[in-house]
Amino acid sequence: MGRTQVKSPGGAGDAVAAALPAARAAHEGVPRRQAARESAARTYARALPIVPVRARGLTIEGADGRRYLDCLSGAGTLALGHNHPVVLEAIRKVLDSGAPLSALDLSTPVKDAFLAELFRTLPPGLADRARVRFCGPADSEAVGTALALVRAATGRSGLLTFTGAGPGRTTGAPEAASVHTRDAWATRLPYPQDYRCPFGIGGEYGAELAARWTESLLGDPEAAVPLPAGMIVEPVEYEGGVIPAPDTWLRRMRQITADRSIPLIADEIQTGVGRTGASWAVEHSGVTPDVMILSKAIGGSLPLSVVVYRDDLDTGEAAVPADTYQGNQLAMAAGTATLAHVRENALAGRAATLGTRMLGQLHGLVHEFTCVGDVRGRGLMIGLELVDPERQPEGACADAAAGGAGASVMPGSAPLAPPAAPGFAAAVQQECLRRGLIVGLGGRHASVVQLLPPLTITDEQAAAVLDRLADAVRAVARCRGGGTAAAR
Repeated sequence: MGRTQVKSPGGAGDAVAAALPAARAAHEGVPRRQAARESAARTYARALPIVPVRARGLTIEGADGRRYLDCLSGAGTLALGHNHPVVLEAIRKVLDSGAPLSALDLSTPVKDAFLAELFRTLPPGLADRARVRFCGPADSEAVGTALALVRAATGRSGLLTFTGAGPGRTTGAPEAASVHTRDAWATRLPYPQDYRCPFGIGGEYGAELAARWTESLLGDPEAAVPLPAGMIVEPVEYEGGVIPAPDTWLRRMRQITADRSIPLIADEIQTGVGRTGASWAVEHSGVTPDVMILSKAIGGSLPLSVVVYRDDLDTGEAAVPADTYQGNQLAMAAGTATLAHVRENALAGRAATLGTRMLGQLHGLVHEFTCVGDVRGRGLMIGLELVDPERQPEGACADAAAGGAGASVMPGSAPLAPPAAPGFAAAVQQECLRRGLIVGLGGRHASVVQLLPPLTITDEQAAAVLDRLADAVRAVARCRGGGTAAAR
């Protein structure tokens, strides 16, 4: 990957340069005061000790005057990057109009415009008969609303979810694990993937085994799993390690649930609004879910969450009080502007094209470095899994993989992946930061380096991101023994 220089917007002039020492002095105590005052539960602030003071598009400027390319994008909230002009104009328009900033569940012109734009983008099979419920601002509240919706509509309480589901995706214990109680139960099913296939197979056959597992669970009277209220699935498990669901498997889940009148809930919290190369990630497989959970980018960088569902699931529940913050007018205006800009500028197609190109270039790192186990993703949602090549694979088949005495491997099995290396991934994140690149971590033991750039990223910026990431991996491989993969 060749060197690419990226010009930061609004280059610093002499006056700005002269003011930098004073700005640094004014802000140098901010991280220290945060550590003294805030909870120890801080995550991003620990890994990314910067103090952002300005931002535009892909670029963040810290109080120290350094500029960073932001491939975290507010954990997916910034579909158009920081402070996009169309978003700022939409917010200013509402502020200048004198309209209420919060309107509970009352009808407003701002909400009406948001719904009109949202319905333009929905999968046709759902848009034709959809209803929308606005929730509190957090994505976890949208998940809870969706689960309450299907439970009320079906009269059932159980839930089917999948291993690797992101935080908040199974809101409300006992959904947090595979447990059963008198009032509610949840069962986690295997989520298919190639690199760490739960059946050690990978590919189409691994996905087929995952589908058969689900069918047998629902069809076996000895399994003691009654029909659930719903199945919730992420078309790409981002927090689980940027794992795209195979399209054929997702179609099977749709068929399995439809045959049994189980509502299928698509969690599009991070995959929606063009991120994966389509308006909504379920469209890659042609699946029409019964319920869609939308948040993050849907608010155009401001807090908003929405549940879209088939009209026959609407039980009314008129007596349920409106959530206090479900009428966030600024978020609806910003969301409308974002949805329209993505649609009018074909940014989903752009994400598909650029994402494929970036993935292709990043695959070279797998062949170059033994510490890069896998590169995967969809559209502009990309992950690199870091592994420890010096350690033996984990699991029951580890002896077989190592050629142990009496060991055997099932015919057709995929090679076992080396153990995840969260230390390597954290080191890559820090090396990226030193080079002016912000990336996230997730997946198995936080061993997956995540790229989530805005859909507005340019070719020049994408090349710079890849260069800086490759440099970071190279530095870590050189220091930690994850070097060249010529022998792989």
